[in-house]
Amino acid sequence: MCPIWPLHLVLLYLLAICPLWVLCQQLPQISAVFNPDSAMIHMNLYEDVNVTVKGVGLLENDEILVTTENAGISFAEINSTSKLTQEDADNGEWHGKIRIYGEFLGRTNIGIRAARNGEISAANETVSVIVTRPERVIDTIFTASIALFVSLIFINFGCAMHWPTVKEVLKKPIGPVIGMVGQFIFMPLMTFGLGFLIFPDNAALHLGMFMTGVAPGGGASNIWTFILGGNLNLSLAMTSISTIFSFGFMPLWIFSLGQVVFANANIGVPYTNVITFVVGLLVPMSIGLAMQRFTPKIAAFMVKILKGFSSTLLIFIIVFAIVTNLYIFQLFTWQIVVAGMGIPWLGYMFGYALARIFKRPHKDALAISIETGIQNTGIAIFLLRYALSQPEADITTVIPVSAAIMTPIPMTAILIYQKIKGCIVARRNRHKKIVEDPVTPVYEVGQPDGITTIDGNLK
Repeated sequence: MCPIWPLHLVLLYLLAICPLWVLCQQLPQISAVFNPDSAMIHMNLYEDVNVTVKGVGLLENDEILVTTENAGISFAEINSTSKLTQEDADNGEWHGKIRIYGEFLGRTNIGIRAARNGEISAANETVSVIVTRPERVIDTIFTASIALFVSLIFINFGCAMHWPTVKEVLKKPIGPVIGMVGQFIFMPLMTFGLGFLIFPDNAALHLGMFMTGVAPGGGASNIWTFILGGNLNLSLAMTSISTIFSFGFMPLWIFSLGQVVFANANIGVPYTNVITFVVGLLVPMSIGLAMQRFTPKIAAFMVKILKGFSSTLLIFIIVFAIVTNLYIFQLFTWQIVVAGMGIPWLGYMFGYALARIFKRPHKDALAISIETGIQNTGIAIFLLRYALSQPEADITTVIPVSAAIMTPIPMTAILIYQKIKGCIVARRNRHKKIVEDPVTPVYEVGQPDGITTIDGNLK
């Protein structure tokens, strides 16, 4: 007889159920099937995705959890009962639905986990989520209003253009040649090198910086040149020449250094967009030139209001652009800010220094400086959206947007300086005039003897 009888029966019972107990406590290995297996969602919207979770050893009350790699881009929640029923456990699978929310531009993955008594088992499968920006009515209004106002401002420029001076510029194109060296040699090389320093591990943002550097000069250069007292005729000539020559230089840089920056990008040069820009520049200017000849009084009035209208347009563009694209400020980092400052500010300095080296007068140097630093960020944004898929296209355009925001800062500072200096000079001149030409006191007849009367005689 066994000496521990009947305790051996209890021991044998425990030895039999222990493996079953351990098996019940161990989490099952689960897999997940998503339908659809990817989701493209607009910011601030959501999409429902069906999920089937399968596994061996599922138990009643096991809980299904949803996780995300980056909650700043997208997050999800179970949109059905998250706990398994006895029927689910018997069948070895759970059917449910998750609701995925789009928070901000980017890509992330949503995964599934099973939880039991604080322990978690994750499925290897995930659903790919892409969050993009919806097309909005305000974007269309902004684009249309900018096109309208820029057309009007170039009609004014046509009215103000002095055609004989433009002919002289073209006969001796020293200024335009200096501007083209800055625009099509310095700017691409500078943005290429600076991009490596600022974005060594982000080819997409480096590409965004380079694309901004190879774009032709922007129409705002003419406005700022006029406001700051530069050579407007030279500026208009350089903008036209820059835009025309961009047909050759843009493909040259894109298919050379551009491929080094982002070798896998399928980049196409937007010839249609560039042609549209050229037409949008030349047609309104031709209308202004025609008004000079056939309606000189109206042309004179257009020139008279040019400065105020130009200033109003610049303020409108800056404010409306910021309000329309507030979302993009969430992407701003110190690298983005430095890139945005570096593109126009280094262009300003190089253009002015090169012009002075070649002994150009201040007005010409100012026009060349502004033309070099101000890029057509609209063409850069178009290039990036053509070359990249979403959401990378929108994310990458933060570079030209940052450059557009930083572009007016030095010009605004110079304008404020000019205004303050003008006020100080005007006050000094008034004071000097008063000192040099004092007003003779005038008194009424009947003043004391020896005082000059109103008729100028001594009494």
